[in-house]
Amino acid sequence: MNPALKPVDTLDTWLLGSSERLTRGDPPWLARERACARERLREELVPGPREEGWRYTNLRALLEQRFRPALGVIREATGALEEGKLQAHLVPGLDAWCVVLVNGCFVPELSRLEGLPAGVKVTSLRQLLLEDPELVERCLNGVAGLGAHVFAALNTAGLHDGFLFHVAERTHLEKPLELIQVSLGADEPHLIQPRHLVRLEAGARATLIERYLSPEPSLYCTNNLMEVDLGEGSYMEHHRLQEESPNAFHLSGLYVRQSGHSGYRGSNLALGAAWSRTDIRVAFEGFGGDCKIDGLYLAGDAQLVDFHLDVEHRVPGCASRQHFKGLLTGKGRAVLDGRIHVAKQAQQTDAHLKNANLLLSRDAEVDTKPQLEIHADDVKCSHGASVGQIEPEQLFYLRSRGISIEAAQRMLCQGFAGEIIDRIEPEALRSYAYGKLSAALDRKIPAE
Repeated sequence: MNPALKPVDTLDTWLLGSSERLTRGDPPWLARERACARERLREELVPGPREEGWRYTNLRALLEQRFRPALGVIREATGALEEGKLQAHLVPGLDAWCVVLVNGCFVPELSRLEGLPAGVKVTSLRQLLLEDPELVERCLNGVAGLGAHVFAALNTAGLHDGFLFHVAERTHLEKPLELIQVSLGADEPHLIQPRHLVRLEAGARATLIERYLSPEPSLYCTNNLMEVDLGEGSYMEHHRLQEESPNAFHLSGLYVRQSGHSGYRGSNLALGAAWSRTDIRVAFEGFGGDCKIDGLYLAGDAQLVDFHLDVEHRVPGCASRQHFKGLLTGKGRAVLDGRIHVAKQAQQTDAHLKNANLLLSRDAEVDTKPQLEIHADDVKCSHGASVGQIEPEQLFYLRSRGISIEAAQRMLCQGFAGEIIDRIEPEALRSYAYGKLSAALDRKIPAE
């Protein structure tokens, strides 16, 4: 791929044919936002291997696709889900409110929002643009800014729908809100670009479960962007499960801003897609913030999983923990690029980043690069990475008890991953995650 390729030669063409549907009934300020984003696409270069953040992430396979917006296939896809396809993909035993997006569009007839407490607002971004466009204008880009790269500009240029989740001051949700994002039904490769805005006011508490899935082996690209704004003393649990089609491309940007004494606890499981990249950016903007982010990724043949973490300690007295684990089989590839930045004024920072990887074949590859950039002198910070294989003694122990080598490998992989999955709440979601991991390992380490 030419490292000097302009996005207008590739990414901008993915938006062709969507202008009329995107602009119908929209406020003038949104048209200006989209125009600025498209101008950014025309001006900036597609990231190439010479850029540090994309050094190990080959974009060739993605940019060779000819995606088109999926806005025209919502009705057919919704009908298919109503026939029962969605039921098979729900988390058994999970008691939660539910928002369903199909091909990036909010589908109220499939969502379950009855009984939400006073002070909680969950609505379609499309609907909110019609009812309260000023609120969207105030929230949009308030946390993400211009975004980490040109794919954020692509999301804004194609902004059509998504959801807003707002929790009022000192309001506590007793059960989770689940966001299910489904890709379905298109005759040609399609582009899905939801935009999500989450705001917890001071003292609020909530749990958000975010899932990506496709009941079909479709070829599509999800380019998702979520902005999370946590008020003073608020707390959010956020679990993300990526179970995309084995032919899909997945781009996800998560931007979190934490006010003083706020808490964020996140987990990220990447089990699907042929090619995926997730950017997570956290910024502390008030004393006493705490952030814990876990991750687990599984990559097999012809599969790339890429995580980029950027944690900004801008103020004193905040703590962050990032712990990611990877399982790689066949010719699977993974990238973990993690950066913790501690500003000069961010004294008494407590920040740690760990990455451990288990390679199950000689052809698997992982590029891991944890980084610390510290400008303060009163801190507790560490980072570390490891890449290894299953210990022969562990295999021998299990084999000596009549367990096949494939079953023994799967058992040891589940034990390795357990440190991440065991911290997931609620229990129904934890059990579901274990089941999905087990099924993925069965496919990638089949019995002879």
